[in-house]
Amino acid sequence: MRIMSLDVGSRTIGVACSDALLMTAQGIETVRRTSLEKDFNRLKEIIAEYEVHEIVVGMPKNMNGTKGERAEKTEEFVEKMKEVIDLPVAFWDERLSTVMAERQLIAADVSRKKRKSVIDKMAAVVILQGYLDRLQHMK
Repeated sequence: MRIMSLDVGSRTIGVACSDALLMTAQGIETVRRTSLEKDFNRLKEIIAEYEVHEIVVGMPKNMNGTKGERAEKTEEFVEKMKEVIDLPVAFWDERLSTVMAERQLIAADVSRKKRKSVIDKMAAVVILQGYLDRLQHMK
């Protein structure tokens, strides 16, 4: 069983999954959003393929910790997702996850064009790794 994380944006959804031991996060893909039905169908396919038992969704809070418009849209997405995907969902503070992902890609000397195509998937990795690290710390 694995944990999947989502970095939900208006045009894309970054997806990452844990390994079976719940220790490391790997980027899976960036889903190009078209309609909620197609978005959810693709997520269901990934859930089945990776035997996911929990979903972690990045919560895009403002730097002062408040919830803005993007956070509200993320909560709406999750509420609609829960209607068709019956798995526990946890939120994870994703402040600076995209910045951290960008820095990792720059450090790996990834071109600007390539970074743009994988940044959401890498942000999902950062979100999930933070969540997994907390789980390990709580043991």
